[in-house]
Amino acid sequence: MNYVFLMNPLHSVIVEKDTSLALMVGAHRHGHKIYFLPDGGIVVKGDRLYFHVREVIPQYNKNQPFIDKGVNVLSQDDVHVVFIRTDPPFNEQYLHNTWLLDLLPKHIPVINTPSGIRTTNEKIWATQFTKIVPKTLIGSNRDELLAFIIEEKDAIAKPTDSYGGQSVFHIKAGGQNTNVILETLTQSWKRDIILQKYIPAAQKGDKRILLLNGEPLGAVLRLHSEDDHRNNFFAGGKPLAADIDQRDKEIIAILKPELQKLGLYFVGIDIIGGFLIEVNVTSPTCLQEMNRFYDRQLEDEVIRFSESLADQFTSKTG
Repeated sequence: MNYVFLMNPLHSVIVEKDTSLALMVGAHRHGHKIYFLPDGGIVVKGDRLYFHVREVIPQYNKNQPFIDKGVNVLSQDDVHVVFIRTDPPFNEQYLHNTWLLDLLPKHIPVINTPSGIRTTNEKIWATQFTKIVPKTLIGSNRDELLAFIIEEKDAIAKPTDSYGGQSVFHIKAGGQNTNVILETLTQSWKRDIILQKYIPAAQKGDKRILLLNGEPLGAVLRLHSEDDHRNNFFAGGKPLAADIDQRDKEIIAILKPELQKLGLYFVGIDIIGGFLIEVNVTSPTCLQEMNRFYDRQLEDEVIRFSESLADQFTSKTG
């Protein structure tokens, strides 16, 4: 089968960390052809989609992670599975890509579905599950934000659309920088942000769990560096082995039916101290770290699932 990966430029791939590379290697190991699709590579002509792609052979080689097989144009008839793996932010180009991929015939699975990605803001969507998230406020009203911090005494402030640990602040009531942090994040009280009660267990790290069709695939703990409060790897966090405990399973059980309804097949959830913090649906990571800790090739499970999904969709529409 032909597997198309819509993702960031190939030169940006970090061989020892990149989950997209792991998925590509897994698909190639299963005998599929791998195609890289860049932003702007989708064309609609009449009622058909065309993909301006580059065929590659992926490999775990720092000097040459991709063997270039040349450019090509695939029609929708040539495509069997599409993975959306573009990193955030979810900007105009990202939105545009999802609209175009909505036009694909229904027998071609897209992981994750364009409509599911559009529906699920990675920080806001989780807050509907009030029993499993920390106390939260979303808004831009100055009085409301300051009152929340005074009441909770210890809070995390972050934009609704940040990624990689960017612009995440730990604020304590009475801090001299509280006003300027909030003013900056809200762009002078005009843009919504998220405040959440600080969870002290964050000092021990946050747990990333990957879900495949709503079931746990693996877990890893991300622990911040000594000079930073953020556990995200992009902010200097390091990976540690982690188990999936009973509380994690309870959270997963609540999320599973909702993720399945939206066609969110490959998802990363972040848990701190038994509380759900985020639901990552655009390009969830940490697959390679999990593989190394547990001597697994978890990408094989993802690819087998995508193969069965393609067969299932084809049988339904055939």
